[in-house]
Amino acid sequence: MPTHHHSSQIKYPKVTVWDVMKEFLKVVKYYKLSLLMCFLATFVLVVSGSVIVPIYYKQLFDVLSKSADLTASVPQLVRIIIYILILNIVWWIGFSGRGFIMGRMQASIMNRLRQGAYEYLIGHSYAFFSNNFGGSLVQRVNRFMRSFERLTDRLFFELMPILIKVTGICIILWYTSYIFSIVILTWMVVFICLSLFFSKWKRPYDVKSAESESRATGVLADSLGNHTTIQVFNRYVHETSHFGLANSEHTQSMSQKWDVAAYISMVQSLLNIVIEFVIFYFAIKYWSMGMLSIGTFVMIQIYIIGLMDDFWGWSRIMRDLYESFGDAKEMVEILKLEHGIKDVPGARSLKVSSGEIKLDNVQFHFESGKSVLSGVSLDVKPGEMVGLIGPSGAGKSTLVRLLLRLYDIHGGQILIDGQNIAEVTQGSLRDAISFVPQDPILFHRTLKENILYGKTDATDEEVMNAAKLAHCHEFISSFEHGYDTYVGERGIKLSGGERQRVAIARAILKNAPILILDEATSSLDSHSEVLIQDALDVLMKGKTVIVIAHRLSTIRKMNRIVVIDHGNILEQGTHDGLIAKAGLYAKLWSLQSEGFIKDSVE
Repeated sequence: MPTHHHSSQIKYPKVTVWDVMKEFLKVVKYYKLSLLMCFLATFVLVVSGSVIVPIYYKQLFDVLSKSADLTASVPQLVRIIIYILILNIVWWIGFSGRGFIMGRMQASIMNRLRQGAYEYLIGHSYAFFSNNFGGSLVQRVNRFMRSFERLTDRLFFELMPILIKVTGICIILWYTSYIFSIVILTWMVVFICLSLFFSKWKRPYDVKSAESESRATGVLADSLGNHTTIQVFNRYVHETSHFGLANSEHTQSMSQKWDVAAYISMVQSLLNIVIEFVIFYFAIKYWSMGMLSIGTFVMIQIYIIGLMDDFWGWSRIMRDLYESFGDAKEMVEILKLEHGIKDVPGARSLKVSSGEIKLDNVQFHFESGKSVLSGVSLDVKPGEMVGLIGPSGAGKSTLVRLLLRLYDIHGGQILIDGQNIAEVTQGSLRDAISFVPQDPILFHRTLKENILYGKTDATDEEVMNAAKLAHCHEFISSFEHGYDTYVGERGIKLSGGERQRVAIARAILKNAPILILDEATSSLDSHSEVLIQDALDVLMKGKTVIVIAHRLSTIRKMNRIVVIDHGNILEQGTHDGLIAKAGLYAKLWSLQSEGFIKDSVE
């Protein structure tokens, strides 16, 4: 498994800012009214609190500075502060309303984004998941959702208020003294242009940081998931070093990103010092000429302090916008990546009447170019039990995955009851097949839920009956919570044999017409194997069965045994017939028999 979360075997499509926005807009379009209300609330609170209130402070200070009769000025001053109070209440209503609307809208949109990302992600192929860390994929989904939250927070809480405020302030200052309006607009244009330049410079560092964090998370999840292997092989030092490399790479990319951010802040703080000096210079000049009142001086200062505070956060806004893009980009790559296995247009449901399986000149190779199956033809008659054997890497498991259409073949065709499996829906194909893998992985759910996976609408009685047939009921009954016992992540609380029996119970419950057993008794001790063999006999009745086996003793009873090696069928026949033929099967049987005899003697 590659440590780099962008596997070399997966070529992701190029993703732009617009691609990210399109994914967000697919969901946002359903919330037009909420967006309009958020905009109106933002407009009201900014205009009332940041644009109009300073005008009344100007009047307040003008009255205070010009009034000769202090007592006579009191009613006028009280009236001004009442207006300020009213405007602040309007600001408070806009602020509170926006908070409630934004909270509900964001939660709902984020829920839809995560659900949509999950639904598309889970539809990717077996090969896709083989080339990606589970931990990295989980992080991509969560980052995608969180990036929308950051984006809308920056937009409604900072970017939009700044633009509304600057527009309002420039209009007012134009009528007060146009030179201040020109100075502020010039400052703003220079500030924004520099910020955009710096943000573009910084974006590759943000993307690199996000990618290195995903890699570190993938390595972390992989190590935690294999902690037992680390312990039994005493590889603490090796794994610590392995994680340390990924962690150091992330640390280095973060440091580079923060260094660039420090340079940006340095330039922007210098711009703020310059603008404050220029505004003060012109204010003093106009005041000395009698063209500027004390109140106007105060109003301009309130505006400038507010704008400096807002623009000081501009670089952070741009940084967050680009980081949001970087965070969302990794998930959008997956959303733009076409599913490896797709139903053909107009695909029909598979109708299984007898369960005949036909492989016609099937060819398959991995992307590396390594050929796995080269022209395999095989007919499995309805209700026939066929055993597949051969050395490791011969292509047995691949053949099963092709039958389940976890991979698509590169030549030939696979037919079930005369229907090409490439032309039927994947769902109907997999509904028609019960599969018991060599190493069954269970969900961290209850035993009942894991068995129910075979037939989600089954009754408790059906679940218990399947468990009894698979000899699960005995060990399940010994648990304090019985069928409501949680099995742990990947079924870790159960032994290998117990997990195998749960998987068999699931297959019994599903009761599909075609059954595939991939070394289904490999995890069982001799006692459990005897217990389960009769359950398998019950399970196999009336079904077309394909059994992959390494232990040849498990397939002696098969109607036919097919020997595969290097992607070709070498020989096929009954156990006795193949022994008499003295080919590869006879050789393998001889080796295993000697092993069994030797073991029993010892």
